[in-house]
Amino acid sequence: MKRPTITDIARRAGVSKVAVSYALNGQPGVSETTRNMIMTIAEEIGWRPNSAARALNGAHAHSIGLVLRRPARILGVEPFFMELISGIQDELSARSYALMLQMVESHSEEIELYRRWWGERRIDGAILVDLHVADPRVAVVESLRMPAVVVGHPSESGSLTSVWSDDSATVRETVRYLAALGHRRIARVAGLPKLVHTVLRDLAFIEICTELGLDGHPVEHTDYTGEQGARATRRMLASPDRPSAIVYDNDIMAVAGMSVAQELRLAVPADLSIVGWDDSPLSQVVRPALTAVTRDIPAYGARAARTLMSLIAGERVHDVEDAAAQLTPRGSTGAPAAPLPGEAGTPAGVV
Repeated sequence: MKRPTITDIARRAGVSKVAVSYALNGQPGVSETTRNMIMTIAEEIGWRPNSAARALNGAHAHSIGLVLRRPARILGVEPFFMELISGIQDELSARSYALMLQMVESHSEEIELYRRWWGERRIDGAILVDLHVADPRVAVVESLRMPAVVVGHPSESGSLTSVWSDDSATVRETVRYLAALGHRRIARVAGLPKLVHTVLRDLAFIEICTELGLDGHPVEHTDYTGEQGARATRRMLASPDRPSAIVYDNDIMAVAGMSVAQELRLAVPADLSIVGWDDSPLSQVVRPALTAVTRDIPAYGARAARTLMSLIAGERVHDVEDAAAQLTPRGSTGAPAAPLPGEAGTPAGVV
């Protein structure tokens, strides 16, 4: 079956195609009786406007873009992005907007997509994620004058609107909690080193460890996968100065780290305390249940989508700071069973 057209509507209504166009686009030139008749016929035959044609006439495309620079195979096992997308989609669906999602391998590919989508009027705006230090996408999107929201810290988002939360405060809370339990050698398994949020978490981690007088604070960077998280954990636990607690940048790596501890016959949390980040459903199905940094990721995505829709509507929008994530203690953290070799008691300043 062919798609219904305005010609079909005009034929059934007994009017010209120009009259149909006026009626469907809310323009003057037809009586209210004729307009109502045309709208009724359009509904009966299932006519819908051609989005490409509407875009060429300056109308909204009713879609936004989201590009992820990572292998497609990782998306299915990365809880953060699945929950973020669900929040974005919920907000867009309520407004009859669509989400254009594509995976790429480089920033250059991502930039080319924005140029093409915006030039062809396929999208009304975009949400940028995984903000890098000196991110090349920011200047390009600014030059395109395309409405865009960055999910990331405003320090690197240029003139683009940011939706962000204070990860530094969360890192400090987590390390203070572990130190209060009696841990003096705390390590961190981080994500990609060029990401702005990784840099900010690293700095906060090192600063709070130094402030509390903790012994050593190694940081290992990974690609967020369980494989690399496990590899980093093995290196740390094989060290003569192995940590008694490790903080991971996502739950997948934390669960992988727990498996490594079991391989090495280390008890969690007596021999090793483990903290994850994002508190996905995975956190509570493992044993012991995973202590994790908790935040409402779908709400975070919905807030980014709402902010973008305000920009598209021409409203004046400021950066939006979301609530900082909170630590949720569970069974994977506790007081160390005994001091590790070379450790002393609880450091001064820990309460």
